[in-house]
Amino acid sequence: MIGSVSGAPGVTTTALALAAVWPREADGGVRPVMVEADGSGGDLMMRFGLPSAPSLLDVAAAAGKPHPGCLLGAVSELPFRVRAVAAVPGRRPCTEAVRLLAGEGGRGVLLGGEGDQGTVLLDVGRFGNDVEPLLRSADQVVLVARGGVESLTHVSAYGLEAEAFAGRLVLAVVGPCPYPAEEIAGALGIERVVFLPWDAKGVAAMNRPRRGALRTTGFRGTPLMSTARVLARQLSDRRESQTEVQADGESGQGLVPSAVMKGGPRGRDADAPAGRDAGAG
Repeated sequence: MIGSVSGAPGVTTTALALAAVWPREADGGVRPVMVEADGSGGDLMMRFGLPSAPSLLDVAAAAGKPHPGCLLGAVSELPFRVRAVAAVPGRRPCTEAVRLLAGEGGRGVLLGGEGDQGTVLLDVGRFGNDVEPLLRSADQVVLVARGGVESLTHVSAYGLEAEAFAGRLVLAVVGPCPYPAEEIAGALGIERVVFLPWDAKGVAAMNRPRRGALRTTGFRGTPLMSTARVLARQLSDRRESQTEVQADGESGQGLVPSAVMKGGPRGRDADAPAGRDAGAG
């Protein structure tokens, strides 16, 4: 689950970047699905000229049925080979859709059936009461914020309980930040703090409505893609470690040692932001 507590710090961009560079060997080779579950309305449909259906509304409508079907039935293929479930650009229908998605039936669709493999990267926009059930049940939560004192203060004031999110919460700081990771972690009580570079070229490449290759590897890869690739791999490895522990009959939360990597003002180093793993097919 990926979201913010204020403003528009780059939640959707973070989710798309992680989906674009998700390790190919993870989840048995199943590509992740990015779900645009923002109650204030979606952006992807307008950005890429997608049809109005299928969309998040179709997933929400099916959530209460005895046999809701697979999440993949609502997937659209974005120009840079990312699979996404887009939301319509309207607050009222999306608010209701997210409410249904946060219910038991909706969470069941996200998790998939027994034996399903795959990862769902759930972009919820801004955290709020409507997504609390998703927040509680998410395998990993990434909180996206800008690096200024105002944005970080909003994170502190929101009051995410460290114990409740032990082992599954990471703060992803986007863009310039004058504070080192250790200082932010100590002040906010968040164990994992990562830095994501502000990369106009990388963002532009993910906003093109025409089909084209997105450079995610090699020396010509953009800074955002290079950083996101490392983050996605660390996230995938962490999730697999938690799954192994749970298979042994233990709780997976908080059992994998968390790490804070040294970061600089421009976010050159990072740990791992997170999506939410679920049976996406």
